[in-house]
Amino acid sequence: MDVKRDILWRVYLSYILVIIVSFAILGKAFYIQQVQGKYWRGLSDSLHQRIAEIPAARGTIYSEDGQMLSTNIPQFDITIDFRVEPLHEKNGKIFRENIDSLSIALAGLFKDQSADKYKSDLTAAYEAREGNYEFKKKIDYRQYLSLSKFPLFKLGRYKSGMIAQEKNVRLNPYENIGYRTIGLARDENKVGLELSYDTVLNGRNGRQLVRAIAGGVTVPVEEGEFEIAPETGKDIVSTLDVFIQEVTENALMRMMIKNQATYGIAMVMEVKTGKIKAIANLGKMGEGVYREDLNYAMTPTEPGSTFKLVTLLSALEDGKVTLNSTVDLEGGVWRVANQTVYDSEKHGKHQATVLEAFEESSNVGMAKIAMTHYNNNVEEYFKHLTKLRLDSTSGIDLIGEKQPRIVKPGSKMWGPTTLPWMAFGYNIEIAPIQTLNLYNAIANNGVMMRPYLVNSIQEEGRVIKKFLPKVYNPQLCKPTTIRDLHIALEGVCINGTAKTLFKNSLYKVAGKTGTALVANGNKGYGEGIYQSSFAGYFPADNPQYTCVVIIKNRAHAPVFYGAAVAGPVFKEISDRLYSTYIQNKLGIAPVVQLKDSQAFKYSVSKMSLKTIANQLSLKYQDSSSNNDWVAVEGNGKKIKASQQMLSDTTMPNITGMKLQDALWLCEKKGLLVKCVGKGKVTKQSIVQGQFIQKGQQIQIELN
Repeated sequence: MDVKRDILWRVYLSYILVIIVSFAILGKAFYIQQVQGKYWRGLSDSLHQRIAEIPAARGTIYSEDGQMLSTNIPQFDITIDFRVEPLHEKNGKIFRENIDSLSIALAGLFKDQSADKYKSDLTAAYEAREGNYEFKKKIDYRQYLSLSKFPLFKLGRYKSGMIAQEKNVRLNPYENIGYRTIGLARDENKVGLELSYDTVLNGRNGRQLVRAIAGGVTVPVEEGEFEIAPETGKDIVSTLDVFIQEVTENALMRMMIKNQATYGIAMVMEVKTGKIKAIANLGKMGEGVYREDLNYAMTPTEPGSTFKLVTLLSALEDGKVTLNSTVDLEGGVWRVANQTVYDSEKHGKHQATVLEAFEESSNVGMAKIAMTHYNNNVEEYFKHLTKLRLDSTSGIDLIGEKQPRIVKPGSKMWGPTTLPWMAFGYNIEIAPIQTLNLYNAIANNGVMMRPYLVNSIQEEGRVIKKFLPKVYNPQLCKPTTIRDLHIALEGVCINGTAKTLFKNSLYKVAGKTGTALVANGNKGYGEGIYQSSFAGYFPADNPQYTCVVIIKNRAHAPVFYGAAVAGPVFKEISDRLYSTYIQNKLGIAPVVQLKDSQAFKYSVSKMSLKTIANQLSLKYQDSSSNNDWVAVEGNGKKIKASQQMLSDTTMPNITGMKLQDALWLCEKKGLLVKCVGKGKVTKQSIVQGQFIQKGQQIQIELN
C-alpha cells in the first residue's frame, strides 16, 4: 500500500505541475496579445520596413542654343497587389465591374495583345491573390498618366492594388550626335561631360520609408511622403551648337563610309573665344557602320604635315628665314644621316622659296630648314614647342586627355634623324585638340585661348557660375611672324596642295593639308596606312571658326592624301557654316551666279504642273507616282516630271521652288526658315537627302 500511495502521489504532483505550466503559458500568451500586442506588432512592422534611398534626378546638359543634349526621363514599373481587401469585398464587385473596360483600355494603349488576353491574365492573377503581379516594365510618363486614369486603376493604389515604381533613365535625345563628348551617365562607366561634371550634375539622394512585399519588392509606406526629399542636380550649358555638331558629324560620316576609313575626328572652334562648337569622333564598328566609340580628339598621334606650321613659325620668329628665303628641295629626295627624306612625289624641283616649300608641303624643305638652323641648338627649337603648349595637354575641361609624346634630346630614342623628321610631323605625337588650338591661335592673330566646353552652371534656370574665355598667351609670336603665317596658310589654299579644293570658293580659306604614314602597332609602317588631315580657319580675312579634320584610312587605301580625304570634309563644314552663320553675322550679301539659259529644273506641286501645262498647252512626260510634289526639268522643248522623294526625316530638294512653296514644305517638316533674296530658291543650306529634325534651322537663298 505504501508503494502504491507513493506512486499515486508522484502522478498527482506531475499532473498538477502540468496544469500549472499550461495556465502559465496561456497567461503569457494572453499578456503578449492584449498587453504587449502593440509593441510586438510595431516590432514586426519594423522588420518589414526600412529606410530606402531615393535617387536624385540628374541635371540636364544643354547646347549653347538651348537644345537638350542629355537629360532624364521618368520610367515606371507597374505591379499589382491583388491581396488588397477592397478588391475582394462584396464578392469582388469592384474588380468584376471594371475588368472589361480596363482590359479594352489597356489593349488600346499598349497595342501588344488583345483585350481578352488582358482580361484572362488579370483575372487569373486576381483569383490567385498574387501580391506582386508584374504588370508592365519601363513604361513612359505619358503611358503612366493614361494608365492612372483607366477604370479600376483610377481608384488609387489602396483600392486597385496598382503600384507604380518610378525611376529616372538618362537619355541623349540626339543619340549618336556628339555622343562621346556629351557622354551618357552609366553607373561606373561615365564619359565626356557626364564624367567631367559628374559632381555638378549629381543631385543629393533622398530617403523614404518603404515596406517589403512579396518577391522582395518594396513600396512606400505613405505615398509621396519622404523622410528627406531628393535634390535634383544642377544643369550645365555647353558651348556645343547642335547645328554645327550635326553638320560636322554628317560630313565626317560621309567621307568615312566612302573611304572605308578606320576612324576619324572633326572639330570646330570659335576663333575669338576658344569655345568648342563641335567634336565628332567616329570609329568603325563594322562594314559601313560607324559610331562615336572613343575620344580620338584627345588621343595623341603623329600629326604629319600640319606640324610644318610649327617649324615655319620657329624659323620665322627666330629670324632664321623669311618667306622669300631659298631652300634646295633636292628634287624631292634628300639623304640625311644615312636615311632618306622623300616628298610626296619626285617633282624635280630644286631652288624654291620657303613660302613655295610650305605651300607644296615639301618634307625635304622643312627638314632642311630645321637641320640648317637648329641642329646645333636643338633646345632653341624645343622652346617653341613649350611656348605653343605642345609639350603639355590643352587644358580642355574634359577628363581623359592624354599627355603628348615627344622624343627629346638626351632620351634613348633621340638620334641624328629625329630633328629632320620632327620638322614635318614625325617623332612627335600630339592630340588633335592641340593642333586645333595651335591653328586657332594663328587665326586669332597670335592670341592663344583655352579650349572649353561649358558656358555655365545653372540651377532652376538661374546661372550660378559662368565660365568666360581664358587667354593662355596674349602674344605667341611677333606680329610680323603672324602676318607671314597668314600668307603661307592662305597660299596653301590658293597656290599649293589645297588649291583645287578651294579654287571656286566664295570666301577665303587658310589652312594646311597633311598626309602621314602611320604605324600599325607592332607591325610598324609597312602596312601602308595613311592618316589624312586638314587644319585651317575661315574666312581667312576675318576668321570666325577654326576646324581640324583627321581621318585614319584603311591599309592600302587608293585615296589617302589630306586634300582628297580630309579636305572635302573641311570644305563641306566651312561651306555650310559660311552660308548659314557667317554671311548673316558679317552682313555679307550672298553671291548668286545667274546663267542665261533655257534649261530649267524645278520642284513643283503636281496639281500646279497640270494647271500650267493645260494653260500653256505644254506636253510633258510624267514618270512619278501619286506624290503631291514632282521634280520638273527640261530645256524649253522636252519637259520631264519625275519622282520628288519626300520623307519626314530627310531634306527634299527645294531648288527652283517659289518662296511660298518652299516655306510651306519646310515649315510642314518643322524647320525654321531664314530667307535671303527674292524669287525662286537657288540654294539650300541643308542639302537634299540629309537627315533633319523638327526645330532645325535652314537658310534658303533666292535668285
